[in-house]
Amino acid sequence: MSRTAPVGTPLGDAFHVFDTTLRDGAQREGISYSVADKLAVARHLDALGVGFIEGGWPGAMPKDTEFFARARELDLRHAALVAFGATRRPGLAADHDPQVRALLDSAAPVVTLVAKSDRRHIERALRTDVAENCAMVTDTVAFLRGEGRRVFVDAEHFFDGYAFDPDTALRVLEAAVNAGADVAVLCDTNGGMLPLGIAEVVTEVAARTGFRLGIHCQDDTGCAVANSVAAVQAGATHVQCTANGYGERAGNADLFAVVGNLVTKLGMPVLPDGRFSELTRTSHALAAIANIAPERHQAYVGTSAFAHKAGLHASAIKVDPELYNHMDPVDVGNGQRVLVTEMAGRASVELKGSELGLDLAGHPDAVSSVVATVKEREAKGWSYEASDASLELLMRSALGSSQQAPFTLESYRVITERRQDGQVVAEATVKILVDGERLIATAEGNGPVNALDAALRAALTPSCPWLADVELSDYKVRILTRGTAAVTRVLLESTDHAGSWSTVGVHGNVVEASWLALVDALAYAALRRTPVAASR
Repeated sequence: MSRTAPVGTPLGDAFHVFDTTLRDGAQREGISYSVADKLAVARHLDALGVGFIEGGWPGAMPKDTEFFARARELDLRHAALVAFGATRRPGLAADHDPQVRALLDSAAPVVTLVAKSDRRHIERALRTDVAENCAMVTDTVAFLRGEGRRVFVDAEHFFDGYAFDPDTALRVLEAAVNAGADVAVLCDTNGGMLPLGIAEVVTEVAARTGFRLGIHCQDDTGCAVANSVAAVQAGATHVQCTANGYGERAGNADLFAVVGNLVTKLGMPVLPDGRFSELTRTSHALAAIANIAPERHQAYVGTSAFAHKAGLHASAIKVDPELYNHMDPVDVGNGQRVLVTEMAGRASVELKGSELGLDLAGHPDAVSSVVATVKEREAKGWSYEASDASLELLMRSALGSSQQAPFTLESYRVITERRQDGQVVAEATVKILVDGERLIATAEGNGPVNALDAALRAALTPSCPWLADVELSDYKVRILTRGTAAVTRVLLESTDHAGSWSTVGVHGNVVEASWLALVDALAYAALRRTPVAASR
């Protein structure tokens, strides 16, 4: 199935989407969730409609213990909360093991137990034998089931253990399921498997045991998503993932890519009605909580997932968007974008103009002008794919629009002073014409661009009071050529109460490159306040 399948009634308990962002995902380098963060993540995952949310390891992690104590704040509507922990220790009764008791104290209705399934780990890491390891699994599962908990068992290192000693790996699964575990989860803990190998083992284990199987994949080979989908195709009905693939080392199977594939390629309605379109929003919200920039090229939910740069692609998309999209991006809450670069042809420019609210299709001369200008400028270092505001101004100019910055420059001057106390201050003076009136303003800043911006505002604010709403929110400089006479590209991001926009400037002088980007930023800010812009 190559197109999006209809999303009907979710599979419910027939299929489990199990999220472990709050445990396995939190092991990613650079992530440190507070308890408040963990509660917020759980709310987003529940709103998306996952079936199970693994909240952490109570008793082992104080933060996780607190999370479960506060879990009553969540009011989950779709998901069941899961506590993670280990089987009893060797030689200790399950009901006397403090870690097992902590799982009960968490009050989570579901418990996931990790159990060794590789004989080498049993003997070397646990320092016990296979019989005692299986007894540990049996006793802990039976005890938790007797206390009214639903139990899943993660068979750690299963694929490596199955390759080394399949009988031991299967004995562990039998111990879990015979004691009452609902699902035996096959874990590719070291992340070394490939899809065909996963499918072969899952098929074989399912045939030999008849157990309900789950899959948990790490991404060390870059195959965690493919491995997870292959396992489902081979018979697994429980898939463990993390938001955006967060996790230790190379990460885990990405929840959004796995769900995207299950729904659109396998036709499996694994989320409640109406929730599939929340994939992109949820991905970005969880990235914000983790304080990690969203991955632009992430499958399904990345801002570049449906972005097209090549002119050949744009020509086909103009005829039918499905010719170069594997699905309708709207289905996952994303959107198609056309990037105008030196690779662009007429179709790219027309489609991008339509995206920006401009009808270029009936203006062939304007299209030719834009294509030629973009190619010429990009050869000199300009880049319009990340600066839609500058591109829109260029398109409007080609269409004959008189929209310009709300001033005409006579001159500017910037000086930088290093004072005796070590403080460095930039001072800028601008001389501009506004409606025929010559204005001069001077201001200081912590750098040349900041000083120029402040001086411009001082001169313009009396006639453009809306400038008070406009802020420069980001400033990026890239040196395009080597040496002290290098060409510099500046990208500015500006914001106001209604949104943000990006502009570009290129010059051998970084101040002039910044000035060009700044002028475009103010011109676009003025455009946003005109009736023409308001009607777009």
